[in-house]
Amino acid sequence: MKARDLSVLLAVILIIVMLVVPLPGWLLSILILMNISLALMVILVSMNTIEPLQFSIFPSLLLLLTLFRLGLNVSTTRSILSEGDAGGVVETFGTFVIGDNPLVGFVVFTILIIIQFLVITKGSERVSEVAARFTLDAMPGKQMSIDADLNAGMINEQQAKERREKIEHEADFYGAMDGASKFVKGDAIAGIIIVLINIVFGLIIGVMQKGMSFNEAITTYMQLTVGDGLVSQIPALLISTATGIVVTRVASEGNLGSDVTKQLFRFPKLLYIASGSIFLLGFTPINFFLTTMIASLLLLGGYFLSRPVVESSVDRDLEEEQVESDQMKAKENVIDLLSMDPIEFEFGYALIPLADTTQGGDLLDRVVMIRRQLAIELGLVIPVVRIRDNIQLNPNEYRLKIRGNEVAKGELLLDHFLAMSPGIEDDDMEGIITTEKAFGLPAKWISEEVKDEAELSGYTIVDPASVVSTHITEVIKGHAHLLLGRQETKQLIDHLKESYPILVDEVTPEPLSIGDVQKVLAKLLRENISIRNLPVIFETLADFGKMTNDTDLLTEYARQALAAQITKQYTHDDNVLKVITIASEVEQLVSEHVQQTEHGSYLALDPESQQKIIQSIQSQVEQVSIQEEIPIILCSPTIRMYVKQLLDRFLPNIVVLSYNELEANLEVQSVGVVNVA
Repeated sequence: MKARDLSVLLAVILIIVMLVVPLPGWLLSILILMNISLALMVILVSMNTIEPLQFSIFPSLLLLLTLFRLGLNVSTTRSILSEGDAGGVVETFGTFVIGDNPLVGFVVFTILIIIQFLVITKGSERVSEVAARFTLDAMPGKQMSIDADLNAGMINEQQAKERREKIEHEADFYGAMDGASKFVKGDAIAGIIIVLINIVFGLIIGVMQKGMSFNEAITTYMQLTVGDGLVSQIPALLISTATGIVVTRVASEGNLGSDVTKQLFRFPKLLYIASGSIFLLGFTPINFFLTTMIASLLLLGGYFLSRPVVESSVDRDLEEEQVESDQMKAKENVIDLLSMDPIEFEFGYALIPLADTTQGGDLLDRVVMIRRQLAIELGLVIPVVRIRDNIQLNPNEYRLKIRGNEVAKGELLLDHFLAMSPGIEDDDMEGIITTEKAFGLPAKWISEEVKDEAELSGYTIVDPASVVSTHITEVIKGHAHLLLGRQETKQLIDHLKESYPILVDEVTPEPLSIGDVQKVLAKLLRENISIRNLPVIFETLADFGKMTNDTDLLTEYARQALAAQITKQYTHDDNVLKVITIASEVEQLVSEHVQQTEHGSYLALDPESQQKIIQSIQSQVEQVSIQEEIPIILCSPTIRMYVKQLLDRFLPNIVVLSYNELEANLEVQSVGVVNVA
């Protein structure tokens, strides 16, 4: 244990000893001087801190110093009442204040106690209480502001984490200060009670036990009581003042001394007005010489303070002009222009209220929730979405870019609601005909006046913020495979390695590179398969990675390992899956035209056969869609990826599954068959 840590423990033990064991006068004098020194150090540190968290130990320190001071009070009270002596420091303080008149000295001491209790202590307690309450109330807003800055790209994840920790520490600090201020108040009350005990019982002991006269007893014990009260109340006053300074301190670039002088004398010319006012007071019965001297000092202060301010202002202007000139002459840093945000959301000026929190916009909060939702659904950490306005767009237009390429766009009417039809169009419903962008459904923009009528007619009503949030969510889902690069894959692997180090070491860097793993994960995401269950995927890669490095085959093996997840994704509560199957002759036709090369395999089917298969699938899909079922193609594992490759060019949204990707207890119902007859 370090010496400093040991010294604090010994100090606490000494405080406990003081409460029980009588101490000699010379030792009490040393401890009293130490108490005053510690109080001076605390108030000096509190004045030189820039923000309260720089003195975060203050609540605990306040408790220890209060306990130390109370221990001294107990020891000095014991010495005063038992021996009539509490050391040279107490006697000196008492003699200095009381002088020749005990009554006047006691009155002065009483005033000091009143100031300490009613002004400093009560004020510090109230400020601590209010600061704690307002700090806790402001926490949600500060957290939202951090999330907004993070989503806007103004800060990174590490900076956001540091800011959140600072907010938590501030809340803890002000909460602790609120409780610690109660110790200061209790200490002040205890000091008043101890003073009364010393006087009353000192007179009783002096007169009745020691045979002193009343005047002698009151002089002796009044002097010791006032001295004891001073040596305890002066440190208490300093600590109470430090408490008030800490809880009222606002974060700035300097300490209290520099801030006071800088801000109090910010307008030196005002000293001229103060000087003139004091000088005019000299024409009253007040001493003319005294007022003239003070007015002269204020006049000189205003004159000398004005000169450096003007000069520094000129120098600062020249410096700023020089910096601007240097920046204009400096060569442009072209490297900075090459950076590109993974996801960008741009909107016209009419849609600014969506993102402006002062106008009630909550788009930034919705984007935060979208990123969290997709992280859970897809198992992928979505990059920060850069949100900004673009005057080149139409006022009500927005667009979404991924890796610098526009992938979606749309228009919003902020003063309208989007009404989606229940299936039967109401031609009498007033509105602007449009298409819902996320799922391509027919819809209308309606005004608030016809909102209730639309709801009664069965329309689904959605506000503009929800419309754009849904669109953003679906677009990012559909392009998640583009957001997963090697760097993001490395982060996922590092996270998995914390829990499964042996599994990761068996897969990468041998037999599979990070690029191979990235391709497998991207292929899964491209078909809307979540990669959140990374341990199962890596178990599969560990088993089959040594046999082949064909990422297409490895993806098929991974899909089969995720059979339970895929089954749950496409089935309902009745555990029934309705599918479109592929006729055996079609499966044989596809299998016969698979070409194997050293770079992998591909489907080399003639155009006429391709056209027949696609037309047959399209016909079956249309029939299933009429029944309001999700069209799913089911085929054998050997041709699944080739059928998907064939459909990607013509019907990219069709789900293609193999028998091995479904659980054995699932009931499969065929609602159509693909053939080429």
